[in-house]
Amino acid sequence: MRFKTKKNVRERGSKTHGWGSMKKRRGAGNRSGRGLAGTGKRGDCKKPAIWKNTKYFGVHGFSGHKKNIASVNITYIEGRRETLLKEGKMKKEGEFYVLNLEDIGFRKLLSKGNATKKYKITCNFATQKSIENIKKTGGEVKVTTN
Repeated sequence: MRFKTKKNVRERGSKTHGWGSMKKRRGAGNRSGRGLAGTGKRGDCKKPAIWKNTKYFGVHGFSGHKKNIASVNITYIEGRRETLLKEGKMKKEGEFYVLNLEDIGFRKLLSKGNATKKYKITCNFATQKSIENIKKTGGEVKVTTN
């Protein structure tokens, strides 16, 4: 019984291995791209193969783990104290300036700058240093976590 030799063995020594001109089989363009190229809305022949693959279209993977919390420094509050009083976003009760950070679009109090007046500030988050800075002048910071 005679065994058929494999084609790759038979073509050894041939320059093109039976595929014609050297130029004909170059690159992925010969097979319409690599991987799942050619699928999608216009690749009708491969469309059914990707219907079940829910991750084929769109962006998938990791997203940022940290949420960007809108924060404000003490210098911002000090510099805009009069403006905030005129707009009604800050109130003066006795010797205290009362401010809710969410009224001015912020959630976190940071420590840059020094407080010169007594403040009562309500916020969702505050750094330890900013709380100490406000308490130095006799003010207070109320932190409410949601």
